[in-house]
Amino acid sequence: MRPRHLSRRAVLAGGAVALTACSGRSPAPEAPPPDSPETVLLKSLVAEKERTVALYAALIGELGGKGAERLAPFMDRHRAHLDELRRHLPAAALASSSASPPPSGSPSQGPSGAPSTSPSPGAERGPSLSRLRELERRAAAQRPRQLATASPGLAQLIASIGACEAVHAAALPRSL
Repeated sequence: MRPRHLSRRAVLAGGAVALTACSGRSPAPEAPPPDSPETVLLKSLVAEKERTVALYAALIGELGGKGAERLAPFMDRHRAHLDELRRHLPAAALASSSASPPPSGSPSQGPSGAPSTSPSPGAERGPSLSRLRELERRAAAQRPRQLATASPGLAQLIASIGACEAVHAAALPRSL
């Protein structure tokens, strides 16, 4: 019987395994693959909707009574958008997005739909009808740019959300 010869590559690979086993350290875990452009967009939209719902909730809390009655349907529609957007997120992305709190302030996104690093004007202001109206107007205006990285089904959802936001901007009461 002829002795079996191992290739140099096999010997080196076996040595690396043996060294790792002897040192008690395991090889460094691989970084998770980066999110797809659509997942990045969805995470951005979810964070934006969370901020929008929080702003509505804050104003409703301040106003109470009739003001709350008039604004609650607007907030409910944003909650429905949020629920639907979350349904489109992959399970792994949903877990990672809930692990970190959304950034504070009003939504500000770049042309790709990814969050912008510059704060939007007046981000420090408290809740008001004019701030909600401006937020709705800006959100509706950025939806067409966000369609470029979306699948057809998601693009339809984003377009519908944008239409709703445009109606909100026009339908929000001027005063309460």
